Amino acid sequence: MIGIKKMIKYIGKLIVPTGLLLAIVLLVSCDKDDYINDGGVHNPNVNMTTYDFLDSHPKFDSLVRIIDKAGLKDLVNSNVTFFATTNEGVADYVSAKKQERIIEDGDENISFSIDDLDAEELNDSLKIYLFEGAIERDQLAIEGAYYESLFGPMDDTRILLGLRRTRDYSDYVDYVDYLYYTKVVGTRDSEESNQSAIPEELRDTRIDVQTSGIITTTGIVHVLDGYHRLFFNEQSTAN
Repeated sequence: MIGIKKMIKYIGKLIVPTGLLLAIVLLVSCDKDDYINDGGVHNPNVNMTTYDFLDSHPKFDSLVRIIDKAGLKDLVNSNVTFFATTNEGVADYVSAKKQERIIEDGDENISFSIDDLDAEELNDSLKIYLFEGAIERDQLAIEGAYYESLFGPMDDTRILLGLRRTRDYSDYVDYVDYLYYTKVVGTRDSEESNQSAIPEELRDTRIDVQTSGIITTTGIVHVLDGYHRLFFNEQSTAN
């Protein structure tokens, strides 16, 4: 039987998909107030570089190809925090770029893949997911804070990193904090008196992190929710 202390330690260091989280908590049978006594032993360290860690997991196959195409392996393997996108998010982005090419060429039968993406554009854009140094969960708070990515300053756009608290599992624990990555355009939505009046293109875009705090030999990896499309792309995808 898994103790509540170990479970909360695991949740605090490595946020897991909901299904697995429920599987874990259902194994627990003790006083939920024990959550304040964090005595677990979860080890978030992996004995490989950030690039090798991503390359060792099939769900990052497409991201690794993007990194290679962009020529950013050395940067990814430097002392950085990387918010990683899974295959699903990359696939939707490639499909959107394919649709863009279909419209340009007027040919629905074109072949298009990661190899056809613009390397210079990838080199620039991928840096919005890279941050200098280590950004770990203990540095973040519910209210969030702005961080500048290696992309550099962006016109009227900032990146907010923080924790989103949920009490969805209150039968087992008081709360769970999910790390999030938010693209803020202009002011934060929460600072506007009438949020329903904010135009769609000016709304904040928040992505929860599905797995956080993976410590490689070179940096930190946080895995973004699988529904996040690479570079926040919103174009129509190819059929």
